[in-house]
Amino acid sequence: MSSDRSRAEGPADGDDASAEAPGETTPAAVRERLDRVTDPELDTSIVELDYVEEIRITAAADGDGDAVFVAFTLPTAWCSPAFAWMMAGDARDEVASLPTVADVDVELREHMHEREINRGINEGLPFGEAFPDADGDVAPVRAELDRKARIARQHDATGALLDAGLTGDQIAALTPEDVRFDETTDGTVPVWVRDGAVAVAVAVDPLVRYREKAAATGLLDDDHDELFRTPEGDPIDPDDFEVVRQRTRLAGVNMGGQGTVCDALNDARHAEDRPPLSTFSD
Repeated sequence: MSSDRSRAEGPADGDDASAEAPGETTPAAVRERLDRVTDPELDTSIVELDYVEEIRITAAADGDGDAVFVAFTLPTAWCSPAFAWMMAGDARDEVASLPTVADVDVELREHMHEREINRGINEGLPFGEAFPDADGDVAPVRAELDRKARIARQHDATGALLDAGLTGDQIAALTPEDVRFDETTDGTVPVWVRDGAVAVAVAVDPLVRYREKAAATGLLDDDHDELFRTPEGDPIDPDDFEVVRQRTRLAGVNMGGQGTVCDALNDARHAEDRPPLSTFSD
């Protein structure tokens, strides 16, 4: 285990990674980008899950911009290679999107397929080339995990709307245009009901997170106007709102249960008295 684990720590509370000086790549800025990368099975940031081991910034070889090295470790050495591949690729893409970064190297550590994943991600290979025996690409896997995350996030979003005083009938009838994200203030967003006659202030974070996954899964681009759907993607019959809500709750409970197990495995993996692991890349 790297002794540089603390170097991945971000800014203190109240610091703003976006306020860094122009033209400078900092660990805080890199960490902010990595915070956008989620474990696709848990729909939780790899920063929040404490997967990130090391962030190292140096000058790029050609002197134009910075080179960033990111290392991360998953809770177990046998975590799904498809999930690990997605996290490594997303981490590389997010960090590379910083305007001051010229090169990114991502290293997955202590994983049974670390060699294939590190080579494939850093050389820009497709999953099928890195894993010739794999049955297909990771795209269908990502799509299914995004669908599950969308369902779980819907439970949080509809819960925020219920807390704000909306009824199930009103929530089922909402369209994307009823939520005015461009008017967000003080952590709330106006949601218009009663044919646009009344605006209700609703906590913005659950709605933003839901909208992200609804868009990623194509839900906002289909022929239906409704913002919230059944797990199958159909409009919600107001009479079935509570049933649909219970189904979305189950998705969140499932992810939460998996997350609890992963947290325990991650804590055990980083324990100071743990036995040494073999090096899978040897």
